[in-house]
Amino acid sequence: MSENVPNVTFKIKVRGESVNGKNPFRWQDISTEDIFPGKNIIIFSLPAAFTRTNSSTHLPDYEAKYDELKSLGIDEVYCLSVNTPFTVIQWAKNLGINNVKMLPDAHADFTRLMGMLVKKENVGFGKLSWRYSAYVVNGEIKKIFSEAGMMDDCPDDPFECSDVDTMISYLKK
Repeated sequence: MSENVPNVTFKIKVRGESVNGKNPFRWQDISTEDIFPGKNIIIFSLPAAFTRTNSSTHLPDYEAKYDELKSLGIDEVYCLSVNTPFTVIQWAKNLGINNVKMLPDAHADFTRLMGMLVKKENVGFGKLSWRYSAYVVNGEIKKIFSEAGMMDDCPDDPFECSDVDTMISYLKK
């Protein structure tokens, strides 16, 4: 992994005022060069949308403590997962996520370049992101909290250090 976040472009869906119907979204490209320069960012990555730990704790906790993170000098908080834009929109909607920005890494380009891509075939999935969080300043990774035991087909789903409380403790130092 480099000291800087990888340079990739994400395909996202955003509300489009010119789009009518039940699905008023349009495609938009957003690159890491749009997200990170000149900002203090927290990005955390989860194995998959709608799964137990990710939906009950990891993402909701970052949402619940968003204002505290902002008070500690964070400009934005991003949740990344190897899912389609459609999936992350519905997941955020289902959980009532309003502040944390969702990044769908559908092709796993960012995840692969971060060195965090793992197979999870043992639980019926394909290639997903390992669970981690990172504090990024102006595109430079200042601190990364990667869960222990990273390997393909890990029998566990560790969740000990990529949580929002660990990040808050780090930022307060």
